[in-house]
Amino acid sequence: MRKYDYSFLENDKIPAKLINLLTGIYSMKTNNDIRKENYPNIFTELEKIAIVQSVKGSNAIEGIITTDERINEIVNNSSAPLNHNEEEIAGYRDVLNIIHTNHNNLNISEANILSFHEMMLRVAKPNVAGKYKVEDNIIMEVRPDGSRSIRFKPVAASDTPKAMEQLILAYVDARDNPNINQLLLIPCVILDFLCIHPFSDGNGRMSRLLTLLLLYKAGFDAGKYISFEEQINKTKGYYYEALRQSSISWDTNQNDYFYFVYNFLQTLFNCYKELDKRFATVNSKKINKTTRIEATILNSVLPITKKDISNILPDISVTTIEVVLNKMLKEGKITKIGEGRSTSYIRKL
Repeated sequence: MRKYDYSFLENDKIPAKLINLLTGIYSMKTNNDIRKENYPNIFTELEKIAIVQSVKGSNAIEGIITTDERINEIVNNSSAPLNHNEEEIAGYRDVLNIIHTNHNNLNISEANILSFHEMMLRVAKPNVAGKYKVEDNIIMEVRPDGSRSIRFKPVAASDTPKAMEQLILAYVDARDNPNINQLLLIPCVILDFLCIHPFSDGNGRMSRLLTLLLLYKAGFDAGKYISFEEQINKTKGYYYEALRQSSISWDTNQNDYFYFVYNFLQTLFNCYKELDKRFATVNSKKINKTTRIEATILNSVLPITKKDISNILPDISVTTIEVVLNKMLKEGKITKIGEGRSTSYIRKL
């Protein structure tokens, strides 16, 4: 039977490449914590962008897609879902909003995990929402020739409640151990969750929501401003390969977590690196104003108004912003939406 125990993180020698990533992450986290205090407007705007990308990216990994325009409308609650895919997208949005706004008050518990799952699927798939699987499931692989094979057998349905109980208890025990680094612990917990595969549907999306919650509770909130899910989506081939490698011999407690840990840390590092780059672009006095305005608009997946741009770039006059907007419209880089005070702009796809 599988045992859930993360004490090896206290004793095992950490590979040098992981130490380098951890060092970089901690350094960039410190810089961005200071920036958040000094430039709240910039981070507020980045958060608006990131939540759209998170909802889009996490669902896209599972093949659940709609247009960018519909994603924006659903995320901003300006339109009700029109089909099954959009119902799934709206469910993810609801859980993500809860985690973003209330993570300090949320415990990592079976009750909360089941509640998140119920919220995510209560409209799209109410018959399985908030319930552990009742039938055994498998992870299937489709070969290039179209034939199929079983890549991984998760925990049996009958053993799932006990496995989830043990997973949570092992996490709590390790979380409270000052000698275990939280950034090494989190991906191990997520790998075990994915190997248990406790639900008949939604395990991947739940794993990403739990990843964000665990990161936020550990004090790492880059995912609020640069979508962690979108970073996974960009390199999902590497993500799935790391998951495959770390799940080999999982059922006999012989698996190597560090493939998945490395992918997790690389993804988080990329979030901080992108956040650092985006902040530098919109806030740097060394980069000319036109470039900063263009970067602010082109990096936004939401329609953005002149007032939004002015809030992000308070040192640039509205007149200069208007000049750049008109230039970008003429060059066909952006599209104008609405009229008058409600006018907004978005990059042309």
